[in-house]
Amino acid sequence: MTIRVLIVDDQAMVREGFGALLAAQEDIEVAGSAANGAEAVDAVWRKHPDVVLMDVRMPVLDGLEATRRILKAPGDRHPRVVMLTTFDLDDYVYEALRAGASGFLLKDAPAADLVHAVRVVAAGDALLAPSVTRTLIADFARRPQQNRPRPDQLRALTPRETEVLKLIAAGRSNGEIAETLVLAEQTVKTHVGRILMKLDLRDRAQAVVIAYETGLVQPGG
Repeated sequence: MTIRVLIVDDQAMVREGFGALLAAQEDIEVAGSAANGAEAVDAVWRKHPDVVLMDVRMPVLDGLEATRRILKAPGDRHPRVVMLTTFDLDDYVYEALRAGASGFLLKDAPAADLVHAVRVVAAGDALLAPSVTRTLIADFARRPQQNRPRPDQLRALTPRETEVLKLIAAGRSNGEIAETLVLAEQTVKTHVGRILMKLDLRDRAQAVVIAYETGLVQPGG
């Protein structure tokens, strides 16, 4: 399957650089580019990309609002959105996850990380690599109010699924979860799939959000 990617950034050099790198991959096609969030919303409607690489700070319409509009648009086929970020954008992290972003990528990340990010989110997973996620989670996890009651949906989870959800919220990979709980990695994947299905979540990024918002996991816990 060819992965169609839309690149959204207000800097032409970033768009061109990312575009050249991705176009060189046999399984990736650059569907187009946009210089601001408004152009991105229009381009998604016209070009139907599988993945959107979305800068946060842009003129006309920022990446956060553009992501909301893209993922709330009518229809049942929405692209995966990866936010292009730096660690000085902490204020945006939590809202980006709530808006439906499937993960984050540092703008100065190595070329291999960019290609990997596109493939990971296109496959339906979230880009929550420990090297990025734990730092980001440490920031946005401080934002939700404490001691919120759990929603009824969490009661549908088995004790083992609840354990897995807590570890997802800690930024653990499937392999790390398997090692912690002494399970086969395929068994962990099955648990993750059931968690997403029961809670009606798109991916692991949304699982992280709900774990903190409901108080299942406490900041610093």
